Amino acid sequence: MRQSLISAHEATAPIPVYAVSEAGLPNLLSKLGANATGWAERQGYNAQAGRSLMVPLDGGGQAVLFGTLPENLPHPFALGTLANDLPPADYEMQEPFPAIAQALLGFALSSYAFNRYRGGASGKQPRLVVPEHVDIERLQIVLDGVQLARDLINIPANDLGTAELAAQVEDLFNAHGGSGSIVVGDELLKENLPLVHAVGRASDNTPRLADFTWGDDDAPKVTLVGKGVIFDTGGLNIKPGGSMSLMKKDMGGAANVLGLASMIMAAKLPVRLRVIVPCVENSIAGSAFRPGDILPSRKGLTVEIGNTDAEGRLILADALALADEESPELLIDMATLTGAARVALGPDLPPYFTNDEDLAEDISIFAEASEDPMWRLPLWQPYMKYLDSQVADISHINTSGTGFAGSITAALFLSRFVENAESWAHFDIYGWTPSSKPGKVAGGEAQGIRALFDMISDQFSA
Repeated sequence: MRQSLISAHEATAPIPVYAVSEAGLPNLLSKLGANATGWAERQGYNAQAGRSLMVPLDGGGQAVLFGTLPENLPHPFALGTLANDLPPADYEMQEPFPAIAQALLGFALSSYAFNRYRGGASGKQPRLVVPEHVDIERLQIVLDGVQLARDLINIPANDLGTAELAAQVEDLFNAHGGSGSIVVGDELLKENLPLVHAVGRASDNTPRLADFTWGDDDAPKVTLVGKGVIFDTGGLNIKPGGSMSLMKKDMGGAANVLGLASMIMAAKLPVRLRVIVPCVENSIAGSAFRPGDILPSRKGLTVEIGNTDAEGRLILADALALADEESPELLIDMATLTGAARVALGPDLPPYFTNDEDLAEDISIFAEASEDPMWRLPLWQPYMKYLDSQVADISHINTSGTGFAGSITAALFLSRFVENAESWAHFDIYGWTPSSKPGKVAGGEAQGIRALFDMISDQFSA
């Protein structure tokens, strides 16, 4: 995606692109000349919103027409359709163009392709010139973070095991001058991370927890926790085949956290960043944890296991308790956690949960401004009774027998492991785009991190 945007001095004879409405098409064609007018008429082009056409110019050369609504683009990312419609070349939007920074971002996000396993895939693609008044460096920082998240989700579990995922955390922080450690296997028990160990112990992919920091120790503490389940069979409560086919994406929370961390460090935001990623495979073996088991947690709470397919909240519980111990100013966790969230809001609108009203409002504002949609759901305390256990301090799933409020009860469970952080928010993301649309390419997806990057940049600006 990085090569899809270029500065003006890098461009080679860029082809002009004109945004035009149906009403404004005749006037534009008269300015472009007879060749453009005749070609557009022969093609039956009438500047429908989102539709493009390459036209010849009098005296040589070409131009691109891109249809818009009279008042604006049909969607801020609508320009993304050009990423697949145009042949490889350099192109330049002609001003005035509405919401140019968002339009360029939509084009670049749509230019993503995951070609790691496809031989002969061409690296050439159309490139758009970024005007001087648009911050191309920040755009590229965002795009790099999104690409990292998408790439990691798209890599299958046979190439991205627990060791490889933890190494991704280490490599990212090493590249930016950070440091940290990785706790592996039975050392998790010695370091009081029993839930991470229990979930991952049945797999040949040894469980581990990556814990890395970057920035000035005296700066405000921003901590990110990501669910790193590299593959989820469901454990002994095994998933049916249709539900298991996409479970390589169950580390989408970790992938998105790393994408956000990449943005924060590349932008050199004045924070002390910490990233904690528990890395496990929820597998099936004689050593797998079982329904009915009662497990200890780092927090000291005993947890009754109701269903081994609700493993993500277990590893997050230990990771959140670890993060919470140093009382960060902002604690964020991201996880592909519940199907209930998708039933409620679909794949494109991840819910978030927080009891901090100011934080909730900020997330909403920046999500809307960045076209990175999210929707707040409540940490509805009366539903905490659904997590009552007769034999342990807490059950990790709804014990009422109703099946109600799955995403909310999961968030409530996590809330029991956070008490010291100044602000905490939990994001139940899908991490996947089922079918391509402007700004989104089918496959692994970054959700919420562009908005969070903008929010953190604003909240902790130098």
